[in-house]
Amino acid sequence: MSIMSLFKKSLAIALALMPVLAFAAGDMVEMEARDSVNYSAITMFLLFVGGTLGITYWAAKRTRSAKDFYTAGGGITGLQNGLAIAGDYMSAASFLGITAAVYLNGYDGLIYAIGFLVGWPIILFLMSERLRNLGKYTFTDVAAYRFQQSPIRVLAALSSIAVVILYLIAQMVGAGSLIETLFGVNYTYAVIGVGALMIAYVTFGGMLATTWVQIIKAVLLLSGATFMALMVMIHFNFSFDAMFAEAVSKHPKGEAVMFSGGLVSDPINAISLGIALMFGTAGLPHILMRFFTVPDAKEARKSVFFATGFIGYFYILAFIIGFGAVAFVMGNPQYFTDPETMKSMIGGKNMPAIHLSQAVGGDLFLGFISAVAFATILAVVSGLTLAGASAISHDLYANVINPNATEEQEMKVSKYATIAIGIAAIVAGIAFKQQNIAFVVALAFTIAASANFPVLIMSMYWNNMTTRGAVIGGSLGLAAAVIMVLLGPVVWTQILDMGKAIVPYKFPALFTVAIAFVGIWFFSITDKSARAQKDREGFEAQFIRSQTGIGAETSSSAH
Repeated sequence: MSIMSLFKKSLAIALALMPVLAFAAGDMVEMEARDSVNYSAITMFLLFVGGTLGITYWAAKRTRSAKDFYTAGGGITGLQNGLAIAGDYMSAASFLGITAAVYLNGYDGLIYAIGFLVGWPIILFLMSERLRNLGKYTFTDVAAYRFQQSPIRVLAALSSIAVVILYLIAQMVGAGSLIETLFGVNYTYAVIGVGALMIAYVTFGGMLATTWVQIIKAVLLLSGATFMALMVMIHFNFSFDAMFAEAVSKHPKGEAVMFSGGLVSDPINAISLGIALMFGTAGLPHILMRFFTVPDAKEARKSVFFATGFIGYFYILAFIIGFGAVAFVMGNPQYFTDPETMKSMIGGKNMPAIHLSQAVGGDLFLGFISAVAFATILAVVSGLTLAGASAISHDLYANVINPNATEEQEMKVSKYATIAIGIAAIVAGIAFKQQNIAFVVALAFTIAASANFPVLIMSMYWNNMTTRGAVIGGSLGLAAAVIMVLLGPVVWTQILDMGKAIVPYKFPALFTVAIAFVGIWFFSITDKSARAQKDREGFEAQFIRSQTGIGAETSSSAH
């Protein structure tokens, strides 16, 4: 069966889901607190879904090779890629989660925004150029450049899949809450329906569709967030003092919202969270994958420059939106399922930004922001799923399991991997319903910082690193991150309800990142094998290519 015929069948499935979601608007199980169904929001939402499927169909006709599928043929400009990176990075955790964190905790909520942002200078100055010159489709191509291929690729693929699944959970929680609020559908059914639609979308869009959906979404999100922030500031005559005074008067925490230290009061947790967000950014597979979509290292640097500006501007807006939600949403019975006590926000605790959009712009703007929020989820999920699928199809299947695989076989495996990852995300999204999605993403960042970043950065900068050091050190970082997260307060106590947490820290990155770096160092310097000597000798050739880009356009195979 041809790719196009498969796509048409999946497109038909996706389109069939749209009227199901629309019909569900009549189910008012969770919408009794509202006076009427927001048909403008539903209409804009469905129009956007149709538009994204149209982009997917357009891109599918132009995706003829593995290079097209993974990197959009390498023809994306720096500005386009910068917008796409911003669109990929400004996820549901950023838009819904950080604004909700500011709404609930005041200044404390900014710890996530600052942490998410400070990793970008590392990428700009230390990684972007070398990634583009050394890589082909995934960051694993870089990490395995001069080492034994199979063990490095297996390790990187496993850590990438762990990061992708956790990151996907946040998007599914955001999507489920959004559709639950918009349509009145039970959360579980909302996650299943959205997940099925997303699987159909991302399976055949490839990087070209992903890029353009991310670009469009970034423009729409920045425009919508700017309007929301402006409306909030107009209400307070552009006085931050007036906005803060209103927040203090309405917020249950009172003046505490103006101070930091309450959300993450333990110094070890605070430092660990900072390390996770900073180094995790530089280890996210779906972000690193974007550097292979540009034609050269110069455009890769431009990508990071533009992306950092767009993302930084957005987080300033998120801060204003969070405090604006305190002023407009907190204390307003319209937005709570229990108007008398004003508890249980409609749609869950990640919805303040959505409700604020209605408060400042009415139902029409609510429809726009809801569609943009869903676009945010679609764009990020497409990048995540593509990264996860490429880890399975390119890193595992084509380079480890079946090195003689054809491009057609590799892309077929990628399609099946996409479906499997999507199903896993649906199941996990249902389980994580009550978690703040910014926190769930922080867990993904912990794994990326502990397993991906140490192996990647050391492989590019340390000439004594060996295959044994990379595999053992990276495995220790990955295992430590997964185990400590599972045994920590959130998963062990809150989700699994197993009693007191075995590991007392919510954010274990301080320990897990150190374990990875020490493991890489120790097991490399004690490695006296013949393979180790070859690994060390290959550093000079790798260094020259990383600086000059010679050979980058033709191959990224190991020396």
